Amino acid sequence: MHDNEPSIYDKVGGAPTFQKLVDIFYARVEQDVELRAIFPADLEPGKRWQYLFLSQYWGGPQEYAQERGHPRLRMRHAPFPISPELRDRWVTHMLAAIDEVGIAEPERGLMRDYFVNAATFMVNRYSPEHDS
Repeated sequence: MHDNEPSIYDKVGGAPTFQKLVDIFYARVEQDVELRAIFPADLEPGKRWQYLFLSQYWGGPQEYAQERGHPRLRMRHAPFPISPELRDRWVTHMLAAIDEVGIAEPERGLMRDYFVNAATFMVNRYSPEHDS
């Protein structure tokens, strides 16, 4: 991306779009008993961090880095038992949230690809059939 080219953050609508994305995603998580079980009891801090991280990642304000430093996503997610099945549930909800927000192509595809890959990278628990 060139310095004068709008960021994906700007192209999709900035802060209101990312706040809506996080709100929709977390509303879906709250309805998913299996996925909700691995989240902390209080979802509010996670919502805030996710909003700040996604905003920054896609070219918005750098508040996440200013407050928390490097994202270190895998390390930050290590305490949570993320199986391939839970990863799939997480991805399903995030991709549905992207669609519900109405993010258009080509940004939609870029964001979907990122979330699929990032979620796969967070998997840290495998059942025996995944070990071979």
